[in-house]
Amino acid sequence: MPVLTSNFTPTFLFKNGHFNTIYRSVFSKESCNYKRKRVSTWDNDFIDLDFSLVGSKTLVLLIHGLEGSSQSKYIVSTTKYLNQKGLDTVCFNLRGCSGDDNLLLGTYHSGKTEDVDFIVKHLSRNYEYENIILIGFSLGGNLTLKYIGEQSENSATKVKGGIAISVPIDIASGEFELEKLKNKLYLERFLKTMKTKILDKAAKFPEFQLDKDLLAKATRFKHLESLYTVPVFGFESPEDYWEKASAKPYLSKIKIPTLLINSKDDTFLSNQCFPFDEANNSKNFFFETTNYGGHCGFISSFYSAKNNWLELRIERFIRQNIQIHLL
Repeated sequence: MPVLTSNFTPTFLFKNGHFNTIYRSVFSKESCNYKRKRVSTWDNDFIDLDFSLVGSKTLVLLIHGLEGSSQSKYIVSTTKYLNQKGLDTVCFNLRGCSGDDNLLLGTYHSGKTEDVDFIVKHLSRNYEYENIILIGFSLGGNLTLKYIGEQSENSATKVKGGIAISVPIDIASGEFELEKLKNKLYLERFLKTMKTKILDKAAKFPEFQLDKDLLAKATRFKHLESLYTVPVFGFESPEDYWEKASAKPYLSKIKIPTLLINSKDDTFLSNQCFPFDEANNSKNFFFETTNYGGHCGFISSFYSAKNNWLELRIERFIRQNIQIHLL
């Protein structure tokens, strides 16, 4: 019954979910010196991988969240910490997120695990790693969990385990939650960058019939999905996309050690994003809830030396449950 009790107890201000969510992205000053490798894909596109290597036999594949990249602060801090513990890392920049626009009309979405599968197979074939661990944040966590569930019968994979943080595993209810007044600033920020990308795609692909007036008026993710995600990726409707892309139905299929950490004060998550039943009925899917932490935050205090609870938790799961050796 792998439902886990968390010991995360931040100081007073960091018990506010919004404060914890914003603090890491705004005030963290960490950076990484990546080595970029551009990988050509089967569909005549490319994916940019950012490596940070220390000479390990284990590679951690990091997947960022919505409109993130290898520069996202939670990716940078996890990369630096795992490097210090002797693990190689590579950040998978989702299509269109690396700083260079991808070549095709389609970029990424919450359930596009064919790209994850392609990258895992590329890494397995072209690098001499004994183990691969997947770590995903938010949308990247949904991809991580869905992929591991889908690949449950693939015994040949080098993927030995996964960790997902702050994940809206039920996309329909997660979007409804994010569109509430309490999340207005986050939603506006997401919509602004996503609208810009869609407009850029429409300019590069004039055959794509985009209703720019409707795009300008869009106030919900569903509006963008109707205009872009559904027609570009072949879904029947936003509802069809939500159902097919959500990771929640795949949790019961997971057969390798996999941890999901969601905070109760994460304002992005609905009640349906807390899969207690799935964890209680699984030997391999572990679910941990914290009382605090916000969305991809989990900062403890203003003292940077103490702000590694999440990284320590990731390390402990790798040691104890995935049983990979670290320094």
